Amino acid sequence: MEKSQNLSSYGVSAVPRITNKKVAIITSEWNFEITSVMKSGCVDTLVKHGFSYNDIIEKSVAGSFELPYMAKIVIKQYNVDAVICIGCIIQGETKHFDFIAQATATGIMQVGLDCGKPVIFGVITANNIQQAIDRAGGTHGNKGVEAAITCLKLLAV
Repeated sequence: MEKSQNLSSYGVSAVPRITNKKVAIITSEWNFEITSVMKSGCVDTLVKHGFSYNDIIEKSVAGSFELPYMAKIVIKQYNVDAVICIGCIIQGETKHFDFIAQATATGIMQVGLDCGKPVIFGVITANNIQQAIDRAGGTHGNKGVEAAITCLKLLAV
C-alpha cells in the first residue's frame, strides 16, 4: 500500500463478505464529533459486507482509555466474534496524550491476545483536531471504515 493510500478507498472485491458472525463496536464519547463519524463509517462498512444490524452490538465508554476494559467485558457477556474499538486521542499541552495513547494501544492488543479474538484498534492519535477530522471522513479517509475492513479480513482467516 502506498503512503498516499488508505483502506477507506478499497476495492469491494478485495474485502470478504461475512455472515453469521457477531461484532461489537465500542465507541469513546470523548471527541464524539470525531468518533461518531468513525462509528457510522464502521457500521455502514460492516453492513455493506454481509453483517446484519442485529449482529452488531454498540456500546460506548467515556474515553479511549476505557476501550480495552469494555472490550473484555463485551467478549465475555455477548460472546462476540470480534470487537472494534473506536476512539480519538488528540495531543494536548501535557504528556497525558502519550500515556493514554500507549495504554490504550497496549490494552486493546492485550485483550485480543488474551481472548483469542480480533480486537481492532480503530483509534486516531492526532496532533490536532484538523488531523483527526482528516482521518474521520476527511482527506485521509475514515479510520472507522478501515477498522471495519480490518475486522472483516481477520474474521475471514
